[in-house]
Amino acid sequence: MFENDSTDLYEHHHWVVDKGQTPIRVDKFLTHRIEGVSRSKVQSAAGAGCILVNCRAVKSNYKVKPLDDISVVLSHPKYELTIIPQNIPIHIVYEDDDLIVVDKEAGMVVHPGHGNYSGTLVNALTYYLLDLPLFQSGEMRPGLVHRIDKDTSGLLVVAKTEHALNHLARQFFERSIERKYVALVWGNLNDDAGVITGNIGRNPKDRQQMWVFEDGSDGKNAVTHYQVLERLGYVTLVECKLETGRTHQIRVHFKYKGHPLFNDSRYGGDQILRGTTFAKYKQFVNNCFEILPRQALHARSLGFEHPATGKRMYFESELPNDMAEVIQKWRMYTQNKIHNS
Repeated sequence: MFENDSTDLYEHHHWVVDKGQTPIRVDKFLTHRIEGVSRSKVQSAAGAGCILVNCRAVKSNYKVKPLDDISVVLSHPKYELTIIPQNIPIHIVYEDDDLIVVDKEAGMVVHPGHGNYSGTLVNALTYYLLDLPLFQSGEMRPGLVHRIDKDTSGLLVVAKTEHALNHLARQFFERSIERKYVALVWGNLNDDAGVITGNIGRNPKDRQQMWVFEDGSDGKNAVTHYQVLERLGYVTLVECKLETGRTHQIRVHFKYKGHPLFNDSRYGGDQILRGTTFAKYKQFVNNCFEILPRQALHARSLGFEHPATGKRMYFESELPNDMAEVIQKWRMYTQNKIHNS
């Protein structure tokens, strides 16, 4: 469900109200039906738009009527496994009582699952924030409203309270959170700026990959805006702004356009896709692959409304050393190529 991030909400509870139901506030209705939940927690979820009646968000004082279709949607799937707190160093960019912004290193998985049950960002956060109720809940993704892939570096915002979690999740759902990435892609893009669209879903032939369904027959709507930052001969440095947040969105959209991310092994970017057949050039590219043993993708900026103060917040992260070094090598290669031609 996630890309680099996710904008989806997951249904945790669902009821169709009985025909004989007398009018009752929805917060009271849910408190009676969800085991172990407080009325204030339900009210917080309603305030963040996570209580839906007949597919529309309602306030906590909404009066339930017979045959109403009620859903509780949250930013994370239902409980899947127990989280083990682990004392793992994390780079904290900002922290207050409501949230924490982390600059994740490439190579760190965001949350447990699929064979990665320890050493993840969630394990680290659970240790760091162990005293907070949200991180004692046993949820698989406590505080997470989005994620970035294991081998993508950059910024993530994590909620420290239930209210902040619901508020931030709603911003992602409404696409009011601003996210920009920097990527190095194979080839020379035709346009200086553009928009890539196409529904994204699982590749029917390879469940480890995502796929663009051109005809919209499957998958979920996905929109990636891009702008060329620098043309470096056989590769191009681009800035990407996500309008949606599907699994591997930037990676699969650029693969779809014939410009896979540099050294993205899952989508074919770990092959020499542009350039010459000279041995010296092949050695140059392989050296770049060794310096940057991952897809060239960095979550550079993140902007959102603070869930408690309402203030707009904005954070930027410098390119990590591996990406910066490879980009500089391509600059030098391109300059030498022009000089010697």
